[in-house]
Amino acid sequence: MQELDFFDSNIPCLAACPVNTNAGLYVAAIAEGDDEGAYLAARLPNPFASVCARVCAAPCEDACRRGTLDAPVAIRALKRFVTEQYGVEAGSASLVSEVAKAPSVQRPESIGIIGGGPCGLAAAHDLAKLGYQVTIYEATDILGGMMVMGIPEYRLPRDLVAAEIQTIIDMGVEVHYNTQLGVNANLTEIRERHDAVLVAIGATLGRGLDLEGHEADGVLRAIEYLINANRGFAVDIGERVVVIGGGDVAMDAARTALRTEAYEAKAGSQNTDRSVMTAALDAARTAARGGARQVTVISLESKEEMPADEFELEEAIREDIGFINRRGPAKILTKDGKVVGLETVGVKSVFDEDGRFSPVFDPDDLETIEADTVILAIGQAIDVEALGPDGPEITPRKTIGVRPDDLATSLPMVWAGGDAAHGPRSLIDAIADGRKAASQIHQAFGGAVEERVKGHMVKLQQFHRFDDRYDTIERVSVPTIATDRRIGLSEVETGFTPEQARCEAQRCLRCFANILLEADKCVLCALCVDVCPVKVISIVPSQEIDPEKVGTTALVLDERGCIRCALCVERCPTNALSMGIWSGVGVPAGVSMPIELTMPVGMGGNT
Repeated sequence: MQELDFFDSNIPCLAACPVNTNAGLYVAAIAEGDDEGAYLAARLPNPFASVCARVCAAPCEDACRRGTLDAPVAIRALKRFVTEQYGVEAGSASLVSEVAKAPSVQRPESIGIIGGGPCGLAAAHDLAKLGYQVTIYEATDILGGMMVMGIPEYRLPRDLVAAEIQTIIDMGVEVHYNTQLGVNANLTEIRERHDAVLVAIGATLGRGLDLEGHEADGVLRAIEYLINANRGFAVDIGERVVVIGGGDVAMDAARTALRTEAYEAKAGSQNTDRSVMTAALDAARTAARGGARQVTVISLESKEEMPADEFELEEAIREDIGFINRRGPAKILTKDGKVVGLETVGVKSVFDEDGRFSPVFDPDDLETIEADTVILAIGQAIDVEALGPDGPEITPRKTIGVRPDDLATSLPMVWAGGDAAHGPRSLIDAIADGRKAASQIHQAFGGAVEERVKGHMVKLQQFHRFDDRYDTIERVSVPTIATDRRIGLSEVETGFTPEQARCEAQRCLRCFANILLEADKCVLCALCVDVCPVKVISIVPSQEIDPEKVGTTALVLDERGCIRCALCVERCPTNALSMGIWSGVGVPAGVSMPIELTMPVGMGGNT
């Protein structure tokens, strides 16, 4: 029998998730109608399940084996389906209070967290659950970091973020607002005030380009533009906007620019009644649809090479945002100190032979595009200067140095996580760092190391799915509001109906199901090879696997293509093959696999 750790890594969605959420578990639970169990499986490892259900980068979907067959399971949308029933947005039906509450026994140690973004808040959540006295120092007047100041409102409703954060504050977390490191607070004082400190200041500085004209009026950095728009500060960008960049921040900046009138209307209506605000937003939508703004994205990469999420690209195209690929910025054109256009240069190639970013330009291929505003979406930076002269060691990449095996810095009892330690990454990576930092801080005070959940295999008597044709179901498109209603701040993506969710969840291949082989029963008859509908079973000379084994043969299963139909199990004449369900990492304590998936030998039944 193989090492049991193999079966954890053999669930690709689980292995890809930075917080090890067992997506396969909650997707299968949805398919079986157990929405409450699905929510708990999604929420227990992630204090921002409702937020991630809308804006997570979804590395689980990138890793989903169903994607090799046709298209990955819509895991993020399925998570939203259950958070809307039991998450912070579910009102009286919410189950959050069952998993987010402080313990009855309080510890004496005090922990200071610098930064109220996803990393700092995730750490505060876990430390408060452990009984620590937690204080967050936030530079602005609102918690959430880039969840509220970077991610546009049409992707992530602000009331939902506020509700998710409030569950953490209600656990007894203290917050000091408008406390900015390097301005009215310093690291030394905070260290003296607390027994341990986590630095989670994020990457809030935009990167610029040293181009001719880069200091002109009308040149903006994307992250700073998004912060201003999301905070309600008016930014005059004119009618022709060019966004330089090919990532998700570029898409956010472009789609936000298209909605500028709506942001301005909201900012100007903060003190008016709701009817006035609604009228203003409706007027803004009409003006934008009437051609009041032209937004163009220019990227070095081809459309296929662009790093932005495919869904975000598709939505931007639907909103009539223009794209010019394989061109780079050469010069910002100005008149009287203001932007009037952008000169671009052709791109011969973006990556070198080793796949590293190394663009090559064609200096003879120059074109000009008119613009009132140029938004630079080419990366973000950490304000390491705010750490002061007594701060931790800084890496050559201008991030806070942490040890390779944990998040401890060069300063005693000081940890760093999220973008501050690793540079700009995804939301779920920041949440994972917060949870990791909390665990390491707890261990530093003698707390018990959280034992890794040990998996176990449940051998099934029957496992037959082929009758339901799950392998032929096409991906259910994630619902969105009509394009002609998108220019306001209304959320663009909407949720699955129960029927859509069950249908989409049925597409899951259930990679936690494993074909087990009892080698002493196998007679190498090759009937399993013949019956396999996707041709992933073969019999090969053992020497191909182990050069020392000559003259024998081996049965080989390619897990990457297996669709878990179990026809091979049914066809095996000696019962050498069987199906087992693996329950391991990502299955939180108190959450059981659906009964249909865990039927032990002797009980019969189908899944």
